Amino acid sequence: MALAVDPETQNIDLKAWQYCHPHWHDCLAQISRHSPEALLIPKSREALQEIFRTAHRENIKTIPCGNGSKLAWGGLTAEVDWLVSTQQLNGIVDHAVDDLTITVEAGLTFQELQNYLRPYRQFLPLDPAFPNRATLGGIVATADTGSLRQRYGGVRDLLLGVTLVRADGTFAKAGGKVVKNVAGYDLTKLITGSYGSLATIVELTFRLYPIQEQGLSLLFSGDVDAIRQLQQGLHHSVLTPVIADVLSPRLMAQFNLGQGYGLLIRFEAIAESITAQREALEAMGQALNLQAIAQSNLLSAQLSATLHQCPVVCKVGILPSRSLDLLKHLERLADGQAIARIHSKSGLGTIAFPHEKFLRQFRELRQFCQQNSGFLTMLQGSYRLKQQFEPWGYPDDALPLMEKIKAQFDPEKILSPQRFVGGI
Repeated sequence: MALAVDPETQNIDLKAWQYCHPHWHDCLAQISRHSPEALLIPKSREALQEIFRTAHRENIKTIPCGNGSKLAWGGLTAEVDWLVSTQQLNGIVDHAVDDLTITVEAGLTFQELQNYLRPYRQFLPLDPAFPNRATLGGIVATADTGSLRQRYGGVRDLLLGVTLVRADGTFAKAGGKVVKNVAGYDLTKLITGSYGSLATIVELTFRLYPIQEQGLSLLFSGDVDAIRQLQQGLHHSVLTPVIADVLSPRLMAQFNLGQGYGLLIRFEAIAESITAQREALEAMGQALNLQAIAQSNLLSAQLSATLHQCPVVCKVGILPSRSLDLLKHLERLADGQAIARIHSKSGLGTIAFPHEKFLRQFRELRQFCQQNSGFLTMLQGSYRLKQQFEPWGYPDDALPLMEKIKAQFDPEKILSPQRFVGGI
């Protein structure tokens, strides 16, 4: 299927699929058996617009992406004609230093943004998977954040405004560049986590935070009941950690962090505040015969990297009060082979498996999560596994509304076909 515009005159890099980097092939193979014709990389917004005008006119199935770091995530798709990457739309549009907001293009990587902000003593408080490669557009499209949501919330809480190109090539904007903004429909929340099924993200405005003076990471390890009591005590205390995660025994052992279950706590503040909070937390631990061991400030990122390097990776959610029960259930079902990390406050987390021979266990874990007001979504896994185990596992109650929204944004169903919940 030929592009109806000249790639050179329209500022488009067109790469024949067979010559793309193996990473792209490996990731796409997890969600599709159909090889696309090409990877299109527009160098301007006008070029991106022209691509989608052509796709809409000729009914060309496309998957919007950035650097492809999360291309393997999501449901199976039967048709892919083009991959459309925003990786060259990677500029910084505006930085309101005093207002702690920044507007960037979607193809800028997370690490590039943090490097830019560091001299200003500011940062974007997300900790996504693959931070060196992940683009900000991809992070928003998959709602990918980690343990920092304990203090700062998720992607939806940090995203203030967005510019999109719709399936027919028209541009749309929502939100703005100020923290208190009520203009327009709240498309920022709708587009977050939509996996490119509604529109392609072009530009984003985020709320920033100042980098704190100091940081301290503490780890408690012990039996599940003691860790549970410390977790509950922390929840009801006035302490303000930026990270508070429970860790599975296998993950603890893999990093030589101690025996049993773990509770990883990180504080970031001025020195006096960290000292006071550390003393209060250590007193709580000592009352439960738990000792706090200081850890490298890099530990959280290392844990995340290890989880996402596994062959099978699942995102889970559960009532926070049942997070340790889920880890106990996981230990029994997977015979101590799986690793997991769950955020103490939100109940969201990641479970990873060393191989795919856990089909029955996947189903039992999903049932356990759903019985406790939660979910289990398979992010990474082979095409064959996703055929046997539907990745999303979402109940049908909201699907009619989702389908109506899809019909409004993309009536021809050319964007990320079948990749989202319910085959949308």
